This record gives sequence, structure tokens and C-alpha cells, in this order.
Amino acid sequence: MRTIRHLIYSEVLRAVGFVAVAFLLLFFFFDLVDQLGDVSEHGARGYTLGYALLYVALQMPSHLYELLPIAVLIGTIYVMARLAESSEYTILRTSGLGPLRALGTLLALGVGFVVLTFVFGDYVAPAASRTAQTMQARFVGDITVGRTGAWMKDRQDARNYSVNVGALASDGTMSQIRIFEFDNAHGRLLSTTKAARGVFVADGWALRDVERRDFEQAGTPRPEVRIEKLADWRWPTSISLDMVAAALLSPDRMQTVDLFHYISHLQDNGQSAQRYEIEFWRKVFYPLSCLVMMVLALPFAYLHFRSGNIAGYVFLGVLVGISFFLLNNVFGFIGNLRNWEPWIAAGAPGLLYSLLSLAAFGWLVLRQ
Repeated sequence: MRTIRHLIYSEVLRAVGFVAVAFLLLFFFFDLVDQLGDVSEHGARGYTLGYALLYVALQMPSHLYELLPIAVLIGTIYVMARLAESSEYTILRTSGLGPLRALGTLLALGVGFVVLTFVFGDYVAPAASRTAQTMQARFVGDITVGRTGAWMKDRQDARNYSVNVGALASDGTMSQIRIFEFDNAHGRLLSTTKAARGVFVADGWALRDVERRDFEQAGTPRPEVRIEKLADWRWPTSISLDMVAAALLSPDRMQTVDLFHYISHLQDNGQSAQRYEIEFWRKVFYPLSCLVMMVLALPFAYLHFRSGNIAGYVFLGVLVGISFFLLNNVFGFIGNLRNWEPWIAAGAPGLLYSLLSLAAFGWLVLRQ
């Protein structure tokens, strides 16, 4: 049995590695072409071709995280179909490789791909993406999301704060900051604060070039607006650099733990966290899709192939894999719109395709 495992594992690893490298080279070319425009536009700032190549290389871990399950599917389908076409799988079956043992053998290899996908998605890709964003922000511009920036809330005792950050620089400096202070009991606007820039300190934010408007004047018969212009002002808050970066960056580029903490912050401040909860559960279930891909590929070993017909079955498997990822994205969008349970929206496609592939596998085994 050790010889059979060695044969299958070595063939699958070579095929998956070849498919993954081919996809990465393709995406590397597309990303590099996209960066050439920034090189020509921001070359005077020092954004040279070397930095563009480094930026594109730092995007490769994210692409590998996204492409690894489909590379596992294509590579495993090719190996299983080739073994079936050459009758090697028939010999393996007569040597004691039963259906359940074959399924267990592939799932054991799939666990290794699950661990690899989790490591890249939770550690390597987020760190590489942050480094790439920081490097590009030095030359191209600050990290931002559209014209309105990112909105956050902070609840402190009897006060509520709505905070808007326009952009985040590579060194952690914020710009275009607006803070709206409300009375928690009546919802009245108490003050507004505008700051040109700010940095994170131990107990809050240190803001510079501040303009404050205070709408609450105690002891006066008529409320008046008091305007203050300050060079520096300290605002105590629990909103950290990671939370601001999370609001400005796409949630799929965050670590699972950081995403969990950000969801807790949103829930504590009464904000909707549906989108981030779905992304959290997708990050939990996504590595397990490698197991789904293994189960999808195994039925191809029980098909009868004519000479030269293997390419058609491999193409069919690729279409099945693409449909899985499309359904996964569609369920995420629908779950966000319909307020489905986040774990259902994230895990339903994998469960559905696992049941379908197991049903196809069982039917092929019983038929033969």
C-alpha cells in the first residue's frame, strides 16, 4: 500500500505543481502589464520597473491561495484520468485499492493541501499584501476606498462617535479625518472634529491641524457654536491601526484572527458585520475546498476512456471546478443581500458539491 500511495502522491503533486506554476506565470504576466502604466505615470517618484516586479511578486502568494484548490482539481483529474486511460488504475484496484481506500488516500493528501492553503491564506498572503500595499503607497498614493474613505463607530460611556478616515499612508499616518460626537441618550450632535492628519498612540489618536466645532454650551440660554483651531489634539479611542486598515482594505486580505476581532468591534458598536462574517466563514471553509476538489476528481478514475479522449474529461472537470467557485461567490453575495446565516452562505457550496461528487462516486462504483 505504501508503494501505491507513493505512486499516486508523486503523480498528483507533480501535476498540481505544474498547473499552479502555469497559472501563477499567467497572472504574473497580467499583473506586470497592469503595473507598467503606474511605472510610466509615477516613474518620476521612483516607482521603477524593479519596484513593479517586486510588487507583482508580492501578489503571487494571494494568487496561489486563490488558485490552489482549482489547481488541485485539475491536477488530480488529469492523474486519475490518465491512470484510468492506461489501465494502471485497474491494476491498482486488483492490487487491493478499493473505493474507500482510494478515497481515504486522496483525502489524506488533500489534508496536506488544506494546511498549505490555510498557511498561505492566513499568514503568507496577508503579510505579502500588506508589504505590497505599503510599498506602492510610497510611490502611487495612500491606501483609500473611493472618495468617502472608511467609516467606523466607537462607543464610549454616554457618547457615540462616527469616524471617517480618508486615507492611510504607508507609515500608518491617517489623513482627512472627521469625527462626529453624538449624545448616546438623545442622539444629538455634540461636536465635530476635522484633522488634516493623525497618528496612532498608546491611548488613542494624536491629531494635528485640528478644527473643532462644539455645539453644546452648558450654562447659556441659547446654544452657540464654538470653533477651536488646535495644532495638536489627543482623542482617546480603542480604534487601532488594524481596524482602520481593515476598513480600508478588502476583508479577504485579512488574517482570520484580525477579521474576528474586527467583527467583534463592529458588533459592539451596533454596526452591520454581515459582509465580514461571511468572509470570515469563507476563510474558514475555503481551505477545506481542497478536499472537495479531491472528491470531485476521484470519479474520473472509474470512467472508461478512449485513446485521446482524456482532454475532454479534464476540460469537463475544469468547468465543474469553475462552477464551484462561481457558486461560492454567488452564495456570498446572496447571503449578504438576504441576511442568511454567514456559515450557511459560506459552507453550502462545498457541502453541495461534496454530496454530488460522493453520489457520482458511489454510482460509478456500484455500476462497476
